[in-house]
Amino acid sequence: MAKALGRWGVVSLVLLALSGSASGQDYPTKPIRLVVPYPAGGVVDFVARQIGQKMAGSMGQSIVVENRVGAGGTIATETTAKSAPDGYTVMVVFDTHAVNPHVYKNLRYDTFKDLATVSLVAQIPLAVMSYRGFAANTVADVVRMAKEKPGALSYGSTSAGTSGHLAFEQFKLLAGVDILHVPYRGGAPLLTALLGEQIPLGIAAPTAFLSNIADGKLKAFAVTGKQRSPALPNVPTMIEAGYPALDSGAWIGVVVAAGTPAAIIGRLNSEVVQAVKDLTLSKIFLEQMVEPIGSTPAAFEAFLRAEHDKWGKVIKDAKLDLQP
Repeated sequence: MAKALGRWGVVSLVLLALSGSASGQDYPTKPIRLVVPYPAGGVVDFVARQIGQKMAGSMGQSIVVENRVGAGGTIATETTAKSAPDGYTVMVVFDTHAVNPHVYKNLRYDTFKDLATVSLVAQIPLAVMSYRGFAANTVADVVRMAKEKPGALSYGSTSAGTSGHLAFEQFKLLAGVDILHVPYRGGAPLLTALLGEQIPLGIAAPTAFLSNIADGKLKAFAVTGKQRSPALPNVPTMIEAGYPALDSGAWIGVVVAAGTPAAIIGRLNSEVVQAVKDLTLSKIFLEQMVEPIGSTPAAFEAFLRAEHDKWGKVIKDAKLDLQP
């Protein structure tokens, strides 16, 4: 009897494996929810909608973008982590994804255990900006003004714990200045605040800001990265401005709930990579200062862990209190 049960157990496992494989081959059979942790109008939403449109065409199913905003992306991430691991809830994550474990001490999910990586989608330089009438025109001007009146200036980021926020905090340490941080809930609210002269300075991935920089409504002082961007050829890098340590930028990736079958993750990975490598879409991205990447799930996981460790050290060294 025990031997018979043992044989049936083996058969059951084989059938379960075959069922999982088949589900991967059949996937998708219904619309896919693409969760975005920031509001419409920002760079994360822009990239998500572009790749979602490409993937919908090749996968033969609708991809419905759902903006779930708040708490630095943790609300959307918890939704995704607790969703059914079947590939029908997919999330586009921003650089805050790697930093949030250092920011929110009571997260109801584990960034590495409860979510599975699909692909690194893109990397993006950051731009330091101001509204048109602001007195400064260079990074050196900002430093001079900040030293003349410590604590009088403020700058905005798309959220606490973003690469923009942390990069500017690094800048403050390197320049020896005191500038107040004001977090916003995404690129679109920060853009509104800058255009309305509600805040003098901002740092963000510049995709949603480019048209306003081009028509002179905003000024860009510098960009991160090792070289100038073709989209902003007259804007110097932070390296040129005298801050070689500030060469990192933002990034965007895709994750799903842990436990999602490998076959489904593989399908999603191939679709994401195919979308970001599409020549037409790549051209659109590059014009918006978004560098398309496309990676394996394993490569993205290694990148994510490295980002988590790097920014954790910055937060510790700078003694930043990021509690919301």
